[in-house]
This record gives sequence, structure tokens and C-alpha cells, in this order.
Amino acid sequence: MAEQIFLGILGLCAGFTVSSGIAGLIIGLSIIPRYAGITHTAEHILLYEDFTILGVILGNIVVVFGLRIPVGVVGLALFGWFAGIFMGSWILALAEMAKVFPVLAGRVRLRQGMPWIIVSVAAGKLLGALYFFYKGW
Repeated sequence: MAEQIFLGILGLCAGFTVSSGIAGLIIGLSIIPRYAGITHTAEHILLYEDFTILGVILGNIVVVFGLRIPVGVVGLALFGWFAGIFMGSWILALAEMAKVFPVLAGRVRLRQGMPWIIVSVAAGKLLGALYFFYKGW
């Protein structure tokens, strides 16, 4: 019993360490202030940061302790929808921070069509994820 308690505490501490690093990265790269600026809600930036940290902590607890949240198919679909939006915006924000698209456009001398390339990248990511989950990998 003591061993199980120790492993649970160790897993929780390790999870907090990793998830705090991710939250720090999200906040440190100014992704949250960027979202707040785009949506014109900069007065709520501390609330966004608090919810980011709360989500990291709650997600960590759910994963470490294997908690089941009975939300049904609709809840699962909503979670998948919001998780996909989050990951897509995270990827695009990182790409924008790294200036990937302007560098790519300059290298291949692309003058027009950049929105189509971005939509194609997102569609490819979507189709790849759907295929991954369909196959059950």
C-alpha cells in the first residue's frame, strides 16, 4: 500500500513538473497574449493564464489517477473539437513565431496562394489524425 501511495505521489510530481513546463512554454512564448490581442480581450489575460494552469493541473490529475469523466459521446466530441482547435492554433502560433511560412514563401518564390497552403496543411493534419484513429494505432 505504501509503495502504491509513493508511486502515485511520484507520478503526480513528475506530471506537475512536465505540465508546468508546458504551461510555462505556452505563457513564455506569448501565445496567450497573442490570442488575447487577436480577440481584443487583453483585459482578461490573467484569467486566460489561470485557466491554462488549471487545465494543466486537472489534466494531469485525470491522467495520473486514471479518472473517468462520464460525459458520453457528446462530451467526447466536444472535447475532441476543442482539443483539435487548441492543437491547430498552437501549431500555427509556433509556426508564426518561428517565421516558418514567410521563410518558405521566400525560398520557393511564392507570391500568392499562402492561405491555400495553410488550409492544406491543416486538412492534411486532420485527415492524418482521422486515419490514425480509424486504424486504432
